[in-house]
Amino acid sequence: MILNRPVSLADQIYERLENDIYSGKYKRGDVITEPAVCEMLGVSRTPVHEAFTRLKYDHIVEESSKGAIVLGVSDEDAAIIYSIRKAVECMAAAACAKNITDNQIAELSDILDLQSYYADRNNSEKVREQDSEFHTKIYKYSGSAIYFDVLEPLHKKLQKYREMSVTEKSRASLSINEHRRIFDAIKEHDEKKAFDAMHDHICAAEAHVLEQTRKGGK
Repeated sequence: MILNRPVSLADQIYERLENDIYSGKYKRGDVITEPAVCEMLGVSRTPVHEAFTRLKYDHIVEESSKGAIVLGVSDEDAAIIYSIRKAVECMAAAACAKNITDNQIAELSDILDLQSYYADRNNSEKVREQDSEFHTKIYKYSGSAIYFDVLEPLHKKLQKYREMSVTEKSRASLSINEHRRIFDAIKEHDEKKAFDAMHDHICAAEAHVLEQTRKGGK
């Protein structure tokens, strides 16, 4: 079971900076400082310092004499993450097919409908949100919090790369079709089909990202 907990100001600042780094707003090698973040967000030094400490601990930034140097996620890191996802997320999809309830199937279906709705209106931000929600629900409905604990942080790290898929209409459409194949297998409680469909989806996403990065699309 995944428990909700209060979110402190330091947590909120951490999540804001983490998102800005993983989305590509801050590039690898950029320097961010605690005073600059305090001024930008209009907050005191203590929660900002706590957020920076956590960013360093999680290897998102590293300390230097000038401030915190952004590490983010390199192309090499992304390749490793895709490899891990291919090994573990397929297992999560199979477990989801085994354990999902009728109500949870209905929730997944609603997410797919929303993703298609936003894709038709070229709203890439909302498409990405629903893409994330689709994968997150699969982790949660797998029957084991371990899948969520392992995969959710990795999926978040790929935010900049996933953006490449949702901003290109043809790839966004293909991705939604791949999601529907995963969903159909899960709905049928067919573990093997769910495993294979998720594997094909991740491979297709990785191939697209590699093509885009070669073209300088990041």
